Amino acid sequence: MTDRTTDDLTRSSPQYLSLHGRHSSVVLEFAANEAPLWRYWGPRLADHTAPPSSSRRVRPAPPASLEFDQPLSIAPTFGMGWFGRAALLAHRSGEHFSQQWQSCTFEFDAAPPNAQCLTFTLGDAVAALSLIVTLRLDAASDVLTIQSSLRNDGKSILDLQWLAAATLALPDHCRNVQYFTGEWANEFQPETQTLSRAGWHRENLRGRTSHDCFPGAMILCDGTSDHAGHVYGAHLGWSGNHAQYIEWQHDGGYQWQLGEWLAPGEVRLAPGETLASPIAFAAFSPNGLNGLAQCFHTGVRAILPWPNQAMSPRRVHLNTWEAVYFAHDGADLAALATSAAELGVERFVLDDGWFHGREGDRAGLGDWWADERKYPDGMLPLAKHIEACGMSFGLWVEPEMVNADSDLYRAHPDWALQLDGRPLLTGRHQLVLDISRADVAEYLFTRLQSLLTSLPIAYVKWDMNRDLAGAGSNGRAAYRRHVFALYKLLARLRAAHPALEIESCASGGGRIDYGILGHTHRVWASDCNDALARVGIQRGALRWLPPEIIGAHVGSVPSHTTGRSQSLAFRAAVALSGHFGLEMDVRKLSLDERAELTQWIALYKRLRHELHQSTVWQGNAGDGVVWQAHGTTTSLILLVYRLTPTAQRWVPRIRLPMLDVEREYIVERIDPNAHLGPSLPYASNALNPVNNTARGDWLVNDGIASPRMLAETALVLRIAIPQ
Repeated sequence: MTDRTTDDLTRSSPQYLSLHGRHSSVVLEFAANEAPLWRYWGPRLADHTAPPSSSRRVRPAPPASLEFDQPLSIAPTFGMGWFGRAALLAHRSGEHFSQQWQSCTFEFDAAPPNAQCLTFTLGDAVAALSLIVTLRLDAASDVLTIQSSLRNDGKSILDLQWLAAATLALPDHCRNVQYFTGEWANEFQPETQTLSRAGWHRENLRGRTSHDCFPGAMILCDGTSDHAGHVYGAHLGWSGNHAQYIEWQHDGGYQWQLGEWLAPGEVRLAPGETLASPIAFAAFSPNGLNGLAQCFHTGVRAILPWPNQAMSPRRVHLNTWEAVYFAHDGADLAALATSAAELGVERFVLDDGWFHGREGDRAGLGDWWADERKYPDGMLPLAKHIEACGMSFGLWVEPEMVNADSDLYRAHPDWALQLDGRPLLTGRHQLVLDISRADVAEYLFTRLQSLLTSLPIAYVKWDMNRDLAGAGSNGRAAYRRHVFALYKLLARLRAAHPALEIESCASGGGRIDYGILGHTHRVWASDCNDALARVGIQRGALRWLPPEIIGAHVGSVPSHTTGRSQSLAFRAAVALSGHFGLEMDVRKLSLDERAELTQWIALYKRLRHELHQSTVWQGNAGDGVVWQAHGTTTSLILLVYRLTPTAQRWVPRIRLPMLDVEREYIVERIDPNAHLGPSLPYASNALNPVNNTARGDWLVNDGIASPRMLAETALVLRIAIPQ
């Protein structure tokens, strides 16, 4: 029994606690006997602005309701007057299924650079639980990070079903949720759903971030567009199973929860044990979808673990997968490397097919040493040749996986994740290693360490080509243990080789999230190199990721995933917007194609310091024309893509709202085909003369008249204030 009454709860005198960024503020209502209540998240308030009265005083009690009013808190619980979704679902052998926070203390820390931090410690003496919720608002990015840590203070095991990393409050003028779905070779496809009383939820049970259920969403308010309007966004930095729930509230607003989806029995906290949630990343922008993306770009750049704490210029890649597939021959690959270097390639990445027994995708995974038939002298001669050509050497691996046809599996079949009495389910003819086992992790580290110390490997492409199913270890679910073991193995390798760069690949874009980006430096957005498809994939990825970490390659024609063909100019212009590379056998190019591709590579090298680590804007001009701009308000690189044939006699205009209306700009076409001028078949030079001068207010309000272009063509423009 408890001697607390409803009056004790409602008579408490609240204190208002605020976090302020550049463009956003958070206000919470604190009382010592309950969890802090959400009062505000939205446009920046003055530093000392506070609610005029407590939450309960401005909420008239509705009929047919409990006498105790329970507004939305940062950690709502089940069973004691809150009838919405709880942030915590747990029990002890069926008992203590209800929780209620009876005590709360907080610490405020303004010491972190450009950030403010609130840490709340909540206690429930009846259920014997403690919850620590940390909210940190970064002024540079306006990104609000939230993490929850639950401790079992009792004397028996606590079975945990759900712990939200974050519970967020959304206002009543939110209208739509935009999220991202897709499939292998067609990731980051946006979907929009109207918010209503029915709510919205997405769950991913695939054991990796997944192609079809990206762990983030954006909430659009009235009038939100690319360039204007209020928009909220949140993302769970976690590389495994996850869930999001948006639930309508009776004040017309919504609560939004993000957290790790837990398999039955996966988390059972022993007495004194703590579970820390993944970190949720959230942001509000008053400047539309581009403003929100800029928040997340700044936030991601702050967590990327660059060697020596600084990004080096992003090297031009050639990845060998679509050039040779499994057909590895040292002399042939050396010739490919020579040809690539002549074009200006700076990094040569040897993809799948190099290791013991690897003739196809049915054998070899787990046996991480050079195949003796393909490389009788080992891979060092090839690596030295690549370096002699002026390129760095990269290598593909898939350490988490094993083929049944491998020396490793024959010696250790028990090392694969499995469930007693259940069949072993394969994907791409492979099983998943239980890397949370110390002996498995040690084997993988030793094998990778041998490669990294015996070869001049500067870059690792780390792949994962299947979802987790039958992911059991000793009869228990092992999904989350796998993710933590992955992070630990990556951290150990990076500690041993601090200059090493690592790419996250998972059948393309199956493992892209802010959790994996705490350990890696690049993501492979998709296995699809079809340039038309890549425009949409990369535009979706750019909502969350800065361009310098999005791998974007010029593929061969016809595309290996779609069968379509596009011009070299279009393929190169699309790849230009990310971390530029090639995925083809460049020896098969004609002399004219080699000359043109050399020009595109040279253009990328000239522009990469402006394309990367800069501000990015995206826009849609209509009639099948989309664009993106990289740079600053005084100097922009503008990429214009026509995706479909025009349906208009006169071309659409491209308005650039970020420009300074008081300044004068020069508009210059700078792609390698610019010199062709009016003779260019798909661009009858409407930018005549080539260098146009225009005031910013004209470019903001009337815009640039783009040339008339055929479908699947592109332009690259520079728009800058005269020097």
